Amino acid sequence: MVEPVAAPARRSKLYTMTATAVMAAVTCVLAPLALPIGPVPISLTNLAIYFSLYLLGWKAGTVSYLVYLLLGLFGAPVFAGFTAGAGRLLGPTGGYIIGFLPMAVIGGLAIERSQKRAVHFAGMALGTLVCYVLGTAWFCHVADMAPISALSLAVFPFIPGDIGKIVLAMLIGPTLRERLQKAGMLTN
Repeated sequence: MVEPVAAPARRSKLYTMTATAVMAAVTCVLAPLALPIGPVPISLTNLAIYFSLYLLGWKAGTVSYLVYLLLGLFGAPVFAGFTAGAGRLLGPTGGYIIGFLPMAVIGGLAIERSQKRAVHFAGMALGTLVCYVLGTAWFCHVADMAPISALSLAVFPFIPGDIGKIVLAMLIGPTLRERLQKAGMLTN
């Protein structure tokens, strides 16, 4: 005979699932808001991911992004510039879109395993660097471009803004998490 799951455990799972869905929705709202400055647009996708890592942890934060990714892959216009479909993943920016997955894992692990803001910054920066590497490698392949040219177009202009997004997430994320926990809207 299977024993019933205790009510607090069910509530915790429900909270996690709900918060994961909410953060996927937040990503779906923020990510399409993009500034097309060239072949790679400036978007708020990574900011949404950084916030989800503070609110959900690395596992649920990564799942939240994966839900967003699947929605876009199957046709919901949630990618930068309100685009969707497999063509976006196979196009020049697809490596960056995929690169957000390891970014979430690396940044989330740093946030979960340390209370030190310097470690949070380093984890999110390292995750972003991995995203840059994967994205640039794919961009070079698809656009048939030399790495230095691809970096000049698709990475260097984004570094200051991405550092700003990391700092913004570090300033707001912990406070937002604490307030949502006090309100009973997030579990520890």
